[in-house]
Amino acid sequence: MPDSLTVGPTADPRRVRAQDGRLLSVPDGWALLPPGDAGLTRRVKAAGPSWTVVEKVGRKLFSRGVWAPEAHIVHARAALEDERATPAYAKKLAQGRERRAKEQAEYEVDFANAVLRFLAFSPAWLPHAKRLAVLVAGHATPVGSGTVARTERIPIERRAEAAVIAWMRHQTTGYDHMRIERVKGARREVRRELAEVSRAILDLHRRDSPHAPPACPLCSALLRPPPTRPSDS
Repeated sequence: MPDSLTVGPTADPRRVRAQDGRLLSVPDGWALLPPGDAGLTRRVKAAGPSWTVVEKVGRKLFSRGVWAPEAHIVHARAALEDERATPAYAKKLAQGRERRAKEQAEYEVDFANAVLRFLAFSPAWLPHAKRLAVLVAGHATPVGSGTVARTERIPIERRAEAAVIAWMRHQTTGYDHMRIERVKGARREVRRELAEVSRAILDLHRRDSPHAPPACPLCSALLRPPPTRPSDS
C-alpha cells in the first residue's frame, strides 16, 4: 500500500504503525531517509509515495525520517548535490544568510524597544531600563533559543513582558535553586507568585522615589556580568 502516509515507529525497524492503528510493513525496495536535510526530504516526497515517520515524546513530535523508494532517494540526492555544487547555489546561500542576519538584527532592536515600552521606568531609572532591555533581548531573541520571544503567536508587547518576567525569575529570585514539589500545577503556582514579586520590583523603578540599589534585587542583578544558562521562558 504505497500511499503517502504519516506513521509511527515500532520496535521492528521495517514495520510502522498507521494513524488508524494498523501495522504496516515497509515495501520492498524502500529505504529510510534520515531527518536533517529539508531540501532533500521535500524532493523525495514530491517524487512519489512516501511514509513520514513521526514519534510523539511527551507533548512534542519528532521526525524519525521518511520511508520512500530507494531509487527516488538516490536520484533526488544526486540531483541536489549537483545543484548545491554550483556558484549560483553558493550565492543564494550567502544572500539567505545576509537576509536572515539583517532580519535578526532588526528584530533584536524592535524587541529591545518593546521591552523598554513595557518597563516604562522613570527618568531616574532610565539607564537601568536600557541595560535591562539589552540583557533581556540578548537572552531571549537568538534563533533557536526556545524562549517566548521567538514565537509569533502573541504580539511583541506580550512577548517582551513575558521575557522580562522570565529573566527576572532567574536573575532576581531563588527560582533556579528551589525544590518544587512534583505535583501538577506546583511549578506554575511558584512562577505566578514570583511574577507578582517581579512586577512589584519593576513598579519601584517606575517612580522617581529613590531606593537603595544594594538592597534591590534588580539593581544588583544588573551589576552582575551576563550569565550563561539554558533558555527557559
